[in-house]
Amino acid sequence: MLHHIKISSREQEVLQLISLAYSTTEIADALYISPETAKTHRKNLLMKLDAKNSAGLVRKAFEFGYLTLNKSLRLDRAS
Repeated sequence: MLHHIKISSREQEVLQLISLAYSTTEIADALYISPETAKTHRKNLLMKLDAKNSAGLVRKAFEFGYLTLNKSLRLDRAS
């Protein structure tokens, strides 16, 4: 089921990193943005997808087709 909420390309990048368990600081570093901007993108995604937390955000993103399982992007960080 595809959902028709507009997600910007930057929000899509943030969403992908959230799904890989990146922290706010790690997202900011990876995308060369401030931690506050990363938090704002996360808050906007939570609102757009009507999620209460990151786990719900990732679940809904998969359900709505914004994320897909990609074996090459599996979490391989030991943290």
